[in-house]
Amino acid sequence: MCGIVGYIGHRDAFPIVIKGLQRLEYRGYDSAGIALFDGNTINLSKTKGKVEDLKKKSKEISMAGTLGIGHTRWATHGVPNDVNSHPHYSNSGDLVIIHNGIIENYESIKQALQNRGYTFKSDTDTEVLINLIEEVQKTEGVKLGKAVQIALNQVVGAYAIAVFDKKKPDEIVVAKLGSPLAIGVGEDEFFIASDASPFIEFTNNAVYLEDEEMAIVRLGKEIKLRKIKNDAVAYPNILELQMNLEEIEKGGYDHFMLKEIYEQPRAIMDTYRGRLLADQGIIRMAGIDQNIEKFVNANRIIIVACGTSWHAGLVAEYIFEDLARIPVEVEYASEFRYRNPVITDKDVLIAISQSGETADTLAAIKLAKEKGAFVFGVCNVVGSSIARESDAGAYTHAGPEIGVASTKAFTTQITVLTLIALKLAKEKGEFSGSKFHEYLTELETIPAKVEKALKSNGLVETVAEVYKDSTNCLYLGRGYNFPVALEGALKLKEISYIHAEGYPAAEMKHGPIALIDEQMPVFVIATKKGHYEKVVSNIQEIKSRKGKIIAIVTEGDVQVKELADHVIEIPETLESLTPLLTTIPLQLLSYHIAVMRNCNVDQPRNLAKSVTVE
Repeated sequence: MCGIVGYIGHRDAFPIVIKGLQRLEYRGYDSAGIALFDGNTINLSKTKGKVEDLKKKSKEISMAGTLGIGHTRWATHGVPNDVNSHPHYSNSGDLVIIHNGIIENYESIKQALQNRGYTFKSDTDTEVLINLIEEVQKTEGVKLGKAVQIALNQVVGAYAIAVFDKKKPDEIVVAKLGSPLAIGVGEDEFFIASDASPFIEFTNNAVYLEDEEMAIVRLGKEIKLRKIKNDAVAYPNILELQMNLEEIEKGGYDHFMLKEIYEQPRAIMDTYRGRLLADQGIIRMAGIDQNIEKFVNANRIIIVACGTSWHAGLVAEYIFEDLARIPVEVEYASEFRYRNPVITDKDVLIAISQSGETADTLAAIKLAKEKGAFVFGVCNVVGSSIARESDAGAYTHAGPEIGVASTKAFTTQITVLTLIALKLAKEKGEFSGSKFHEYLTELETIPAKVEKALKSNGLVETVAEVYKDSTNCLYLGRGYNFPVALEGALKLKEISYIHAEGYPAAEMKHGPIALIDEQMPVFVIATKKGHYEKVVSNIQEIKSRKGKIIAIVTEGDVQVKELADHVIEIPETLESLTPLLTTIPLQLLSYHIAVMRNCNVDQPRNLAKSVTVE
């Protein structure tokens, strides 16, 4: 979950590492630190708080050097404070490390090292690892790279690490298992980071380490890759990055979240561009085309995901079963492998993750592959672990999503999954040619309809002002829009810290109705397409108990307008496509409430964007 950055080359490392950490703060922001080597001295600065706090603190001391590593933390072992912040030294002070991940057997290693005279200043598993590396160096008499390899063969857990030795100022050793790590390759300089965003303005060439690989990055030399388990030589595959700098800047918006909400029309279009050819009546997706028999003959589709991606999977369950008539089960990836699931080689597992690095989802993939299932990945980050682990897959093309609360990831995931379901429905003969064409044509109109839905921003802001001080909220939806209710509640919880729950509208009477009074805002998705009369009845039940009703309705609605306290309209579309529109006002609502409550919209407390630990 933490973000790591490193640089070795001819430039001043400090501004590169600091700016890189700011771009990775979505990965964690409990504390931050930086270590630079100027050829004689390691200059260290670290602090509880944000990277901006680190930047201010670092002005008080000398921070020179052309070799540097930095870290922004999401705490696992040890509370967020200055001491537990990374980087960490070895006992000798010669070795320095940054680490993203968890060393599960750190306690037993720590005890063994203490028995050998090692002392520890922090509560972290990372300080244990750097001292283990130092102990191996001493006892085995080996160079740093070999010491890292031997030490990592003794640990259990997940890691992306960068280590340097002040006695070898021309190299940094990096390694990966479970957590992402990229190496940017420049002209006689190298960049190290959790993703490519920290070095995109310096180079568009990157090497992504595979699991259980380590690399020695040495000035004047090519990257030297080795397999950690058996010391086998690996060969770096240098990829050309497609990201550009503009995509990871705010572009005039106050927050990344708002920028990403407004990017959704373009992101949805980018996701179906080249795949959706409505005029030809074609959906072209290489990962599906090449494996169509796997999907058509599957006994069922299992969808695994976490958080917002899980909600996208729930929408997909309705789409696949309704349109393609394929049985679907949607699982929390964090629970999937712990309940001994029944998986066969007749199953297709679809793994959904914005980052492509979600640890629980990766674990589910590995289990499914062991059982012989076909694994299809849906993620946003090119070259990510899930993209590499899957048998086939599709990228969402949402572009970088920096705000911790997902927005465009959700709508682009639904777009990809809709394309797959439509393709399978046509392949299985569930659709006539005219019906298929109707869906393709309507899906093409969605970006413009999202643009129209975004024009409700002013009205949504007015509604937010009314309910910003609420302590509890209910979100209700039926059918395709039940998952949207869950997602709306999650967004409000994530960034405004207001307790909110999403329910199927009909389930309200089975418990939640007891909570409704004149203080309870109830957000109801009541579009014309999808059980409209039933939802109207649910609204009547809320109104009779004096609940405050905020309704998301189809343009031109009359019936709900007479009942609701506030109405927000969206354009009409096919029922299966309504989640792409109904989610828009709920995203805006959460955003405005969070801003009005002075919450940190892009970096909500206790959260991180990419959950690379269990």
